[in-house]
Amino acid sequence: MSSSPEGPIDFVSARERVGEVAVRTPLVPAPALSETSGVDVWLKLETVQPTGSFKVRGAASKILAVDSSRRRAGVVTASTGNHGRAVAYVARSLGIPATVCISAGVPAGKVAALEALGAAVEVVGASQSEAMDRAVEISATDGAVFVHPFDDPDVIAGQATIGVEIAEDLPDVGTVLVPLSGGGLMAGIATALAQLAPAAEPVGVSMTHVPLMAMSLQAGHPVDAPEEETLADSLRGGIGLDNRHTFRICSDLVDRVVLVDEEAIWQAMRFLFDEHRFVVEGGAAVGVAALLTGAADPLEGPVVVVISGANLELATAAALLTDQPAPTLRTEPSR
Repeated sequence: MSSSPEGPIDFVSARERVGEVAVRTPLVPAPALSETSGVDVWLKLETVQPTGSFKVRGAASKILAVDSSRRRAGVVTASTGNHGRAVAYVARSLGIPATVCISAGVPAGKVAALEALGAAVEVVGASQSEAMDRAVEISATDGAVFVHPFDDPDVIAGQATIGVEIAEDLPDVGTVLVPLSGGGLMAGIATALAQLAPAAEPVGVSMTHVPLMAMSLQAGHPVDAPEEETLADSLRGGIGLDNRHTFRICSDLVDRVVLVDEEAIWQAMRFLFDEHRFVVEGGAAVGVAALLTGAADPLEGPVVVVISGANLELATAAALLTDQPAPTLRTEPSR
């Protein structure tokens, strides 16, 4: 197992904790994608989690690892939406308060979902980094448990349970395409695969609009830059210039990261709906976009694509279902 300054990424213990809140998600064949890409493709559907994304695994792993007496002060986090939703869901199930700090760019639908789960929402600045600073400040002031969206061994271990399930359900898996943002999902899955399916290659996939983990890996150290609007809004945000875990694990275990543009993401979302009847958010469709465009070639099959979430904005869903251009593409030249 990969190790961190705080100890190993213990996905065995995390699996017990995660099982109290999250579900084991299905790994389903994708015949239309297999035919189109010329390789055997399977989809790991994190969209069926109770919060609509994989993030509930990491949130449950972290919060349930904390002593119950310390949890009484509540939990606090910063999130572009899905992680905050997961933290709020786990907190509500435990009867403890949750505060979620977000940037002004988080879509309105995700804010409403946070509030519906009983979370106190603070809008802080224009970037995820500013929201993160505020969450850390609240934790230091109020004693609430800070639940990092990705750069925490317990959170990473929770996401690693996806890799455990893939290795169990498809032992001969050749490639796993993983959405890449802060790196918690990738670090966890890559750690589990290295232990349980070492022949499998984890490939990170991100958007072309400021993919900060990809940029950091290329630079050889964490970097930051202003965020840009993207269909893959759940992949926005920095990795932290003081990143302690995910950057190192991704550097050690991930040899390839590929990028896909906005049109490719939209076409992947459309393909998943038209051919497989799945409605997914842009950040969850990047692996399919890499398949359809050939960005991830060459691929060793069988290929698993992690479909990380289904929490897309209503306007985007409406455009998808009515065969209209994506809202973020309407001002861009047609291609």
